Amino acid sequence: MATSALLYPNLTLGEDGHLLFDGLDTVALAEKYGTPLILLSEDRVRAHCRTYREAIEAALPRGSRALYASKALSFRQIYPIVESEGLGADVVSPGELATALSAGFPAERIFFHGNNKTDADLRFALERHVGTIVVDNQEELARVDELAGEVGLCQDILLRITPGIDPHTHAKINTGRIDSKFGSAIETGAAEAITAAALAAPHVDLRGFHCHIGSQIFDATPFLDAAEIMISFIARVRSEHGFTADTLNLGGGFGVRYVAEDPEVDIAAHVRVLGEGIARACEAARLECPRILLEPGRSLVADAAITLYTVGSVKEIPGFRNYVSIDGGMTDNPRYTLYQSKYTMLTANRAADPADFTATIGGRCCESGDLLGEGVAIARPARGDLLAVLTTGAYTYSMASNYNRVCRPPIVIVHDGEDRLAVRRETFDDLMACDL
Repeated sequence: MATSALLYPNLTLGEDGHLLFDGLDTVALAEKYGTPLILLSEDRVRAHCRTYREAIEAALPRGSRALYASKALSFRQIYPIVESEGLGADVVSPGELATALSAGFPAERIFFHGNNKTDADLRFALERHVGTIVVDNQEELARVDELAGEVGLCQDILLRITPGIDPHTHAKINTGRIDSKFGSAIETGAAEAITAAALAAPHVDLRGFHCHIGSQIFDATPFLDAAEIMISFIARVRSEHGFTADTLNLGGGFGVRYVAEDPEVDIAAHVRVLGEGIARACEAARLECPRILLEPGRSLVADAAITLYTVGSVKEIPGFRNYVSIDGGMTDNPRYTLYQSKYTMLTANRAADPADFTATIGGRCCESGDLLGEGVAIARPARGDLLAVLTTGAYTYSMASNYNRVCRPPIVIVHDGEDRLAVRRETFDDLMACDL
């Protein structure tokens, strides 16, 4: 097997040909914890956090910060890691908010997103003094204002604005276009209208604006385009309404390598380009640069994790295709079913062997669409072999389900040569815990 197939430096080969993860034998970890099994490298998550923090400190205005996009991977032990590295957090549901708070994450460093927050969601956030609510629409603005008054607060908010950018990502993860369920569009006048309403609301304090153009973006240009549009909007609001935003949140979306053909993103270089462009745009608009917030999620955790599965059967259909069935699938990773997302896969107990077998990787669900990949090249497996799927830290466990009453897998964190259980494997009792 070509070592390039390992994708990341924390993945190596043992003398016995086993795949090593942060120096630990994946075969031994699978025997200890069972499969499916998600392994997460704490050191790699921390390294990514530091890359963002240092790049932001070097290139963006004072007070700028990265916020961990919790939707990528939310469980208790992830929050102390990102908090200790100096990041804030963004959450998109009261469940993510409750998880972050239960882990001791400071409420004032939490930003609460979502395009349809219920009154109960908003009251939950207000009563727990969440730092900032990112308001999506006029109806939500009215309710935040009213509920904040009832709670006795003046709530800091950002307004989510749609800048009209198409970054050419998959249609389902493209959120910056005018035709989107998220935010208020600049081009239609909705953005200026909601800004005027927010400035008139007595129980909210408008601090600035938020936008998010999409996900899995490898080029800095779309972010720079969005920043220029948003700065122009900020300048117009200053001129028309006398309000100067002190915060501009540009969202997340930098891509990661799932397969060898994907480019590597130099985060520090991209942030530097973004900082230079923002400075130019603000100077041209005679505007003091606002603090900039970025929301990395996938680029913090995706390549920090792999998932291990046990092979059940190998089915060869001459003239058609080969199938390899595993003990997980769309229940723990629905991304191929949703987006046809490509992954790099290895036969982990024989990771040094050549990838001489091409197969469709099928999950265990009674569902023909339950696949993790098609045309995947791996070392020919047999029943009982261990299949490793790389780059599974983002939007796998967080999107997992109990379809077919399948239990969700555990998460094991590896750090300093030690492994620790962070999320235990679900049991049948867990599946039935809410049944009456």
